[in-house]
Amino acid sequence: MPAFDPTERPATYEDVLDAPPNQVAEVLAGTLYTQPRPASRHALASSGILAKINPPFNYGDGGPGGWWIIFEPELHLGEDIVVPDLAGWRRTTMPSYPDAAYFEIAPDWVCEVVSPSTRRIDQNEKRAIYAREIVSHLWFVDPDAQTLEIFERQKGQWLPRKTLAGDAAVSQPPFEAISFRLHALWP
Repeated sequence: MPAFDPTERPATYEDVLDAPPNQVAEVLAGTLYTQPRPASRHALASSGILAKINPPFNYGDGGPGGWWIIFEPELHLGEDIVVPDLAGWRRTTMPSYPDAAYFEIAPDWVCEVVSPSTRRIDQNEKRAIYAREIVSHLWFVDPDAQTLEIFERQKGQWLPRKTLAGDAAVSQPPFEAISFRLHALWP
């Protein structure tokens, strides 16, 4: 998935801007990665999580509020440009919503919906960036296996908290104030 030979030069934001509009472009450790927009099962899973978490946490509808929950935000974290499927910031972390094309504050929570083409990058390169940037919570959703893996960063390490499957109730940090059924994410 690298879009060009990184030995020529490190990729930059200009390379992201020059990527085809039907591609998601990221720069990870100086390498430009591009992939097509998510497939339908991937999109349904990320949309489902957003639909469950956004009202109570972003808007306070039936929940505590106090968060910004964003679909596919572009994050500029050091030299890396990362586009997670979902990210969330406590409003104490990011008190005002920026009027910008990208975010420079690391989120408190990231959710990556893995697919065969993105699994290695999501679970390796991107996970390392999120740990470096002190993201506290990381979720991996796998629409093919129909699982949700929850990790918490403690003492600089990602610790597995729980893996949910089947019809499990999802009520996990940092969103344990609500509950929804995992099967709601699948067709």
